[in-house]
Amino acid sequence: MPVPPIIPTFRYRDAPAAIDFLVDAFGFERNMVVDGPGETIAHAQLTFAGGMVMLGSAGAGDGEFPLEPGGGSTYVILDDVDGHCDRARAAGAEIVMEPADQDYGGRSYTARDPDGNLWSFGSYRPSAG
Repeated sequence: MPVPPIIPTFRYRDAPAAIDFLVDAFGFERNMVVDGPGETIAHAQLTFAGGMVMLGSAGAGDGEFPLEPGGGSTYVILDDVDGHCDRARAAGAEIVMEPADQDYGGRSYTARDPDGNLWSFGSYRPSAG
């Protein structure tokens, strides 16, 4: 799989639990998980439909990358918005915006992960050109 040119990154208070949540609720797949000291994650890469996010435990390497948990947001393109929302809800995701058709095209919904990051999933495919 080619590496996407833009990769969102996140820090989590409990990165092992966050990885489980992202896999169970949103359908990400573990690509690489590097354990840190104790029960932390030094670095993880999760993939979804050709895209990727990277994450780690808050405090792990923060001197070089001081990102606070819970302040991130990203948009993920998929086809079955309603089915994906049902999966996320069943896995305990907080749905903050129910699936809806958008004025600019497509359909989307937004969920919050346990640390407060917002994840929007939609069928809208923006054009870069």
